[in-house]
Amino acid sequence: CMNYMLPASYAWGNFSVLAVGIWAIVQRDSLDAVMMFLTGLLLTVLTDIIHISIFYPPNNYLTDANRFSIGMAIFSLLLKPVSCYLVYRMYRERGGE
Repeated sequence: CMNYMLPASYAWGNFSVLAVGIWAIVQRDSLDAVMMFLTGLLLTVLTDIIHISIFYPPNNYLTDANRFSIGMAIFSLLLKPVSCYLVYRMYRERGGE
């Protein structure tokens, strides 16, 4: 997000899901918050794939900062299924079906 290689919608989508995740952690009795967080995570997996595939620069325009930025975006994308699994376990612990 800090290198401005990906559009602002990438940052807004991920930061809004982060805000819903904080809400889901703080409000311990709400199943809706956890479901919104899980839905947001699954949606950002799809949008991250689209953003990275569309805005990936050609090799001759890759600086070190761009390479690091896109590497962190891909690393974040790879960690999201693990986050989805942990949020699903949290949903089941709170009484979800």
